[in-house]
Amino acid sequence: MNALLVPLALPLAAEPGNRTLTISLFTAVVAVTLYITWWASRQNKTAADYYAGGRSFSGAQNGLAVAGDYMSAASFLGISGQIALYGYDGFLYSIGFLVAWLVALLLVAELLRNSGRFTMADQLAFRMKQKPVRTAAATSTIVVSIFYLLAQMVGAGSLVGLLLGVKSEGLKAAVIVLVGALMIVYVTIGGMKGTTWVQIVKAVLLMAGTVVITFLVLLKFHFNISDLLGSAASKTGKGEAFLQPGLLYGKDLTGQIDFLSLGLALVLGTAGLPHILIRFYTVPDSRAARRSVQWAIGLIGVFYLMTLALGFGAAALLNTAKGSAVEASKGNVASPLLAEAVGGGAGSTGGAILLALIAAVAFATILAVVAGLTLTSASSFAHDLYANVMSKEKPTEKQELRVARFAAIGIGAVAIGLAIPAQKLNIAFLVALAFAVAASANLPALLFNLFWKRFNTSGAVWSIYGGLISAVVLVFFSPVVSGNGEKSMITGADFHWFPLSNPGIVSIPLGFLFGVLGTYLGRDRSSENRYSELSVRALTGAGAEGAAKH
Repeated sequence: MNALLVPLALPLAAEPGNRTLTISLFTAVVAVTLYITWWASRQNKTAADYYAGGRSFSGAQNGLAVAGDYMSAASFLGISGQIALYGYDGFLYSIGFLVAWLVALLLVAELLRNSGRFTMADQLAFRMKQKPVRTAAATSTIVVSIFYLLAQMVGAGSLVGLLLGVKSEGLKAAVIVLVGALMIVYVTIGGMKGTTWVQIVKAVLLMAGTVVITFLVLLKFHFNISDLLGSAASKTGKGEAFLQPGLLYGKDLTGQIDFLSLGLALVLGTAGLPHILIRFYTVPDSRAARRSVQWAIGLIGVFYLMTLALGFGAAALLNTAKGSAVEASKGNVASPLLAEAVGGGAGSTGGAILLALIAAVAFATILAVVAGLTLTSASSFAHDLYANVMSKEKPTEKQELRVARFAAIGIGAVAIGLAIPAQKLNIAFLVALAFAVAASANLPALLFNLFWKRFNTSGAVWSIYGGLISAVVLVFFSPVVSGNGEKSMITGADFHWFPLSNPGIVSIPLGFLFGVLGTYLGRDRSSENRYSELSVRALTGAGAEGAAKH
């Protein structure tokens, strides 16, 4: 994550003769997911169907979908690569993502399900002034989702371009346009019901593929974890340092603070991610919401433990030295190359089959996540901005759904337009920034609204905009963008004054601070009148079902 410039036009070990197999598997994955979307679209009759899947999914089904949403390209491709390059420090990404679910379970999942309808803003607007709060929440939702979208679409362009031998920027841009077009189709036709079923299928495929690679990696080391770690440390040439903290950000004070800042964003960001939050509305009651998170924790926990084998296996079995394909891609191709290696190696039939299968699973992962993100943004625009802020008269459900579909097309077009010039950016950075923004802007407002009676409209608006702006501004003036040579987004320039690459340790407290300041400086205390009703509803679910139907 220190370096953001990722040369994507790298040779992958897939032989041209094996590309037919890869293309066939890609086509099969796309065909299956499109069929699921078409099937689900026939059941979309109301706004609740489109936004929340008719609230018809069980806890287990929604848990699979939540896990599918969470295990994105950054998880499957990025974390294993971070471990392959940075050892111990890379594995802390897995720990951070997993621990984050405890925050989501204890503080957000059930309470949000009980007190909202379709979007994060519903919970805030329950006792606040509608227009300013919904505008702020929708803005934050769209910004976070677009950062996440960029990461997935850049990952798609990288993965498909590498596997198919595409080297020109123009052809890789065409791949990004194709992924964006598929994403728009999924959302405009299938809505939440179609997107959720795609996520469920994708989660099953991803878990199965990861189990296979993990088993084959451990088999090579006779299921001896100590031998695997020792071989990884030896092969990388970094020795014991590979198994100790400090390789990613260094051991000086600035590096340690930077790493702490990243961990803070990862742990707190999950509970504020809008595309995760809206999944709690797809279940019929709060009990199912709790079970969703429990299922998700189990699946995600197993997955992130397996990234230990994927990452250290890549370090032990692949070339990760400077100039190698793994190093040059900042680890983004570690998992596909590892699949080929444990399948029999480059040029072997087994290697080609496993490489193609894992590539297809990774592609399905990206398609599913971008669909979920686009739906989140489109829902927030149509339900929060159009229906409750922009429209002078309350629109019908049919009008609102039409706007949601057009919003999906517009947001998809913006994401495509931004992803094409962002092809050389590190996808892990974009995801980490999305987590930082979510933790800085969304989480303070959600928690204050649930647990602080005095909290008011001014506090919510200050909290969301304060956290959002501080996170983005600090990153813009950090070494991530300039002042760090080839490791910065803009080379040959230096206008940075913030020393950290990760803004969370500053922007997250600022989000809470702005919430407190806005609350005490704002004169509106009418929000206190409905606090008791919100608390009862959030804690018991009383009245939630009636609210969900209106």
